[in-house]
Amino acid sequence: MRITVFGAAGNVGSRLVTEALSRGHEVTAVVRDPARFTALHPGATHRVGDAADAGDVAALSDGQDLVVSATRPAPGNEEGLLLAARGLLAGLGTTGVRLLLVGGAGSLTVPGTEGRVRVSDDPRYVPEEWRPIAEACNEQYAVVLRHAPAHLDWAYVSPPALLEPGRRTGRYRLGADELLLDDAGRSALSMEDFAVALLDEAERPKHHRVRFTVAY
Repeated sequence: MRITVFGAAGNVGSRLVTEALSRGHEVTAVVRDPARFTALHPGATHRVGDAADAGDVAALSDGQDLVVSATRPAPGNEEGLLLAARGLLAGLGTTGVRLLLVGGAGSLTVPGTEGRVRVSDDPRYVPEEWRPIAEACNEQYAVVLRHAPAHLDWAYVSPPALLEPGRRTGRYRLGADELLLDDAGRSALSMEDFAVALLDEAERPKHHRVRFTVAY
């Protein structure tokens, strides 16, 4: 499989590239700044591009089997998520390549609230300092729902409330629109296992034009 990864030098993107290469896929790792090439896996093809630029997205997805976007803006630039979502949808609308978009957990609903409370509104999961990025992710998801071309195959992937570096175990659970909790009431997953879940979806697609979530 030929996979293009935007945000390939980030926490999730870099692990996704590593996981994909370990499975024998051909990976094009995309960053906006060529100075970040040194942070990319040497086994990937390195390219400069911007997910917010529909022309870049079209050029870098042409001939590929899948595009994964794992971009994350710096604090204060949360609007970048919306610009990237629009650029990805417009660019892939021309090439028709499937999209896996790594989003946020904020738009998931809190278990036990019958879908009335979003994670972004619950301080147990989203402290005040995380609210700007959580709200931006909510808007990102809304952009996808409103503006994805009818012919485009996409999946929006919501992580758990806590996504941190850790071990690759290959274990995870899948969910839909509600936050997944373990027996201790935690919603967590390692970034390594998040990459496993993304590649499993890439290789054996189960979700089409919907959102799904993963956690332990």
